[in-house]
Amino acid sequence: MKKILVSGGGGFIGSHLCARLLNDGHHVICMDNFFTGAKNNISNLLGNDRFTLVNHDVVLPYDTEIDEIYNLACPASPIHYQYDAIKTMKTSVLGAINMLELASKYNAKILQASTSEVYGDPFVHPQSEDYWGNVNPIGIRSCYDEGKRCAETLFMDYYRQNNVRIKIVRIFNTYGPNMQPNDGRVISNFFVQALNNNDITIYGSGQQTRSFQYVDDLVEGMIRMMNTDDDVIGPINLGNPNEFTIFELATKIISMTNSNSKIIFCPLPHDDPKQRQPDITQAKNILKWAPAIELNEGLTKTMDYFKRIDF
Repeated sequence: MKKILVSGGGGFIGSHLCARLLNDGHHVICMDNFFTGAKNNISNLLGNDRFTLVNHDVVLPYDTEIDEIYNLACPASPIHYQYDAIKTMKTSVLGAINMLELASKYNAKILQASTSEVYGDPFVHPQSEDYWGNVNPIGIRSCYDEGKRCAETLFMDYYRQNNVRIKIVRIFNTYGPNMQPNDGRVISNFFVQALNNNDITIYGSGQQTRSFQYVDDLVEGMIRMMNTDDDVIGPINLGNPNEFTIFELATKIISMTNSNSKIIFCPLPHDDPKQRQPDITQAKNILKWAPAIELNEGLTKTMDYFKRIDF
């Protein structure tokens, strides 16, 4: 049994990771200040004697003896990370420093949950890990994009300078239960709108593409990455390479929900990428990982979740 810290453990992805690690028999410390996370995401875990909830902001130092750290803490949807851009940058940068210092103190392995946003609005398609990206450093999204890029830099420098045992994964669009209905992500937006028979809002022409992975696939990939030998540091892409247009996604969700919603088109937000698709060659070769849950199955599970909650 390992003692594992999950920063951002009350968030969408973090809550699924905490549940999986508990199921695997580990002791889990869930750290969250609930800036964007939700206590109801982990309410079913509170009765487990191997689960500890710590209400703490990752921008402040934290100390506990630990075997592994998953650093997930950061607002991850445009509505949330643009709400307080400075806070987002502090979470990415100071949070990374604090978690790396903790890992260094106890010789713990630490995994950074980076993002496909480090590729920006890419000129290369699909995106492989050796692509440096096309990011606007002064745009409204850059608090998140550049914050995550800086966190990767810090991880690499702590690895090279202080021999910290690091892992970096770049997470592509992920969906599933525990998404917040107001997070501004496309799948949660579409389900909330469709289930309420409201107009489905598509920004731009709807021909921009995304690749959507179900959260259980992502968690499996993260755990496999953490369990690699110390010489495997990444970055490694984790995503589903099956590409869909936003318009295709909207029509699929309308059909699934038997909704009367109509599709309306609005101007595309500034710096919104036109294409996003992972090259997962490294994940397949090194982690022996590929997504197993196809879009229809994952969307059905996500729809069932949104039908159960109030919004």
